[in-house]
Amino acid sequence: MDVVNTIGRRKKAIARIYLKEGKGSIIINKRDYKDYFSVPTLHYIVQQPFELTNTANKYDISATLDGGGTTGQAEALRLAISRALIKIDPEFRPALKAKGLLRRDPRMVERKKPGQPKARKKFQFSKR
Repeated sequence: MDVVNTIGRRKKAIARIYLKEGKGSIIINKRDYKDYFSVPTLHYIVQQPFELTNTANKYDISATLDGGGTTGQAEALRLAISRALIKIDPEFRPALKAKGLLRRDPRMVERKKPGQPKARKKFQFSKR
């Protein structure tokens, strides 16, 4: 099997991954993913595609993450892993699609508008 290269995005985060057969190591920016993501929920997010397809500890991943925050980076990585698994075996598609792991989350931060303190919040109105 050759190396599979895919990309995943979420908010401002971009994940570029290289997936190949191995023992299940996930290296992000030259660090182990458990060191990179300190919160256990983010470990679960990263492992989710492997658990759904029963391919845990079968593939090695080398990833570069940049932009965004930790949650956005973890979800971008999850999307990239899901796309790579489908390139390897198209039969994984129904299981991943049912959980919504193949859809790029389109939600972005709304811009701040002039004359307001935030995007939607208005200054307090005073009648007199």
